[in-house]
Amino acid sequence: GDIVLLAKPVTLTEGDRVTLTTDVPVATDGTSKPEKLLYAVSLPPVHGQIEHINYPGVPISSYSQLDVVAQKVSDIHDNSHGAGKESLR
Repeated sequence: GDIVLLAKPVTLTEGDRVTLTTDVPVATDGTSKPEKLLYAVSLPPVHGQIEHINYPGVPISSYSQLDVVAQKVSDIHDNSHGAGKESLR
């Protein structure tokens, strides 16, 4: 079916860490199995990375809806001085 993705913007400043929750990426594919949804990071953060909490310091390029529900995915700003704010979209 069609995939619908709604995402609230997340803005990080130098040194911030934001754990993704179901309020940030909300997706549905029209089936009754949201636990099978996978997200791909198509445009990684410029000043940081998306990480799974079980593997700190290691950037990930995909994660599942179950990871989001369990609050196991974070967007981490890399403390770049002068980088300003960065938004996850």
